[in-house]
Amino acid sequence: MSDPHVTIVLRSYNEGWALAETLAALRAQTYRRWSLLAFDSGSTDDSVELLRAARPARLIQLLPHDYQPGRVLNQGMALAATERVIFLNADATPQNADWLAPLVAGLADPRTAAVFGRQIPRPDCAAPFAADYERCFGPHRDSASWDHFFSMVSSGLRKEVWARRGFLESMQYSEDDEYTRWARAQGFRIVYCPESVVMHSHNYTPAQTYKRSFGEAWALAAVWAGNPASLLRRRNLLLGWANDLRRDLAYCVRHGRLREWPDAARVRLAQRLGRRAGFRAGWGMHGASLAPRRRVDPTTPSAPCLRPSAT
Repeated sequence: MSDPHVTIVLRSYNEGWALAETLAALRAQTYRRWSLLAFDSGSTDDSVELLRAARPARLIQLLPHDYQPGRVLNQGMALAATERVIFLNADATPQNADWLAPLVAGLADPRTAAVFGRQIPRPDCAAPFAADYERCFGPHRDSASWDHFFSMVSSGLRKEVWARRGFLESMQYSEDDEYTRWARAQGFRIVYCPESVVMHSHNYTPAQTYKRSFGEAWALAAVWAGNPASLLRRRNLLLGWANDLRRDLAYCVRHGRLREWPDAARVRLAQRLGRRAGFRAGWGMHGASLAPRRRVDPTTPSAPCLRPSAT
């Protein structure tokens, strides 16, 4: 039986610094049966020129203010002419010629709704974020024991599952987490493919960290089924921060990066404060209006590298 044709949906915004390398890695893949569907959200660098030179099956250009994650993901799924759809961020660079094949193979089972690959940080990744990637994707990853973990950065979906209910376009953050939780609740599997590896990471200032954590916690409130007080107590915030400091200290000692620990402490405090404030704001908006809906119960927080920090 021949390999199935797949669509690769590539999302880009001012990532020309990485895009040339990412596109070259795609061309080098041993799995050859794929076509490229590209979205650019108003880049002002050379991203659009690089995408055009790659000759995608289709290039969709959006204005920055028109970009909404869930809407673009749904549009990519709808436009894909294949049953298996692979997603890749423009700044997530495949690390070998066999990045694509494991993702496609993981989607072969009709009981699987989504797959996602491993991410390793870039050489300039700051210690707290590199530690998070180790927890999320490392050989002994903590995320294997969490109640749920998924990342859209390098991933794949089965279209027949998505057709039942797509991404919630009302969500500005964590739409991939919500969708895959929904898919699991329907009895489908979410599969991790560690053989599929990309290099991808970002460094954030404490202010940027606070903003991201606020938004992701605001979205978390929409699906939270537990007691909201557990995420709002000041004592829990301080205990969580202490755990962050302990883990980061161990990471910095292990990797000879002890000088970065004070900066990591500031980043972790911003994460905790942003998460608490975002959840409080989100619960105030979602708590009553979503009460009749089935709520997912995230008994263990999601990945700290992509979501509000875990305790």
